[in-house]
Amino acid sequence: MNRRVVITGIGIYSCLGKNLDEVASSLYQGKSGIGIDPARIEYGYRSPLTGIVTSPDLKGLIDRRMRQSLPEEGGYAFMSAAEAMNTAGIDDDYRINNEIGIIFGNDTSAQAVIEAHEIMREKKDSMLIGSGSAFRSMTSAVSMNLSTIFKLRGVNISVAAACASGSHAVGMGYMFIRCGMQDLVVCGGAQETNFYSMAGFDGLSAFSMRIDEPQKASRPFDANRDGLVPGGGGASLILEEEEHALRRGATIYGEVVGYGFSSNGGQISQASEIGSAISMERALTDAGMKAADIDYINAHATSTPQGDRSEALALDKLFSSSGTPVSSTKSMTGHECWMAGASEIVYSLLMMKNNFIAPNINFETPDEAAKNLNIISGTKEQPVNTFLSNSFGFGGTNSTIIIKRYKK
Repeated sequence: MNRRVVITGIGIYSCLGKNLDEVASSLYQGKSGIGIDPARIEYGYRSPLTGIVTSPDLKGLIDRRMRQSLPEEGGYAFMSAAEAMNTAGIDDDYRINNEIGIIFGNDTSAQAVIEAHEIMREKKDSMLIGSGSAFRSMTSAVSMNLSTIFKLRGVNISVAAACASGSHAVGMGYMFIRCGMQDLVVCGGAQETNFYSMAGFDGLSAFSMRIDEPQKASRPFDANRDGLVPGGGGASLILEEEEHALRRGATIYGEVVGYGFSSNGGQISQASEIGSAISMERALTDAGMKAADIDYINAHATSTPQGDRSEALALDKLFSSSGTPVSSTKSMTGHECWMAGASEIVYSLLMMKNNFIAPNINFETPDEAAKNLNIISGTKEQPVNTFLSNSFGFGGTNSTIIIKRYKK
């Protein structure tokens, strides 16, 4: 089977805004959501830079018992999933009477683990940890909690694939629907923003030290970049089989037409030009497209010297002759890690809906490897009918998604 897969709902909760309208405005304005987290300074971070995400108030939205088992990133994911279901026209009655799956990208749930450890170290009594701790601390915490909250009865999988987690979740949802195993799947990604979660990466000197200019710290493809800025939140998409969506009169935001992937097979933190190119080429082949058919590329580019260079070389090889517009929304959000692959698809869908390309802000001096790329440094108003989104992660995992404007 080769069924068409469309997107009928989207939702976002990030440092750019708490809903689709706020985020679309921030993208158009080129507004950064990056700032200083005082808790990171107190905790001992070298770099306290992060995407500033406000914790949602879940009282009245989720009952107390369910809130006890929901981790921080699960709260973000819930907000985005609720918005996605609302835009898709999926209510409680529909969820109860129809099979819906969930595939979510998430690779850590650090806060619950550390807090439980602190209680044990101080009190020496596991009964004081709390009944919800186990369910907050698992890597699958987001999918298990959302499936319970929304009463979902289809496929229920968590994808842990480092910074490609959210993208692979969308790719897997696409495959499940295309092959006829599901008709509707909630896909997405979530990333915790608490200070416990990123200390190890800070210790690797992976983060920008441009502390005096937080909103200029994330500089994808710029020659003067000095590291990434971590971010987080939640992003959700409703993927649905085309005829299933049309029968229930759903609004269609776009069509997933290509999924590509690869593994670098090299050093655990080493980016790869070859691996990046294979992932993009596989997605193009799956979509039956050529490089010239792509109107916009939302690059993975995290603002690290080596990672940006490898992707730039791969993009140069495939797209420079076509002059395809490229930007990295991480210039505004920082690196949203496990969420990034899903959030950047949502960001790009908002560009498609509103006919603009969001800028790669802070792009002042092109890196040598990126000199041939058409990097968009200011908001550009133009139709986006087809876009490609890249996500690459530690361990050499690569994922590429291609989405086009829907036509019957």
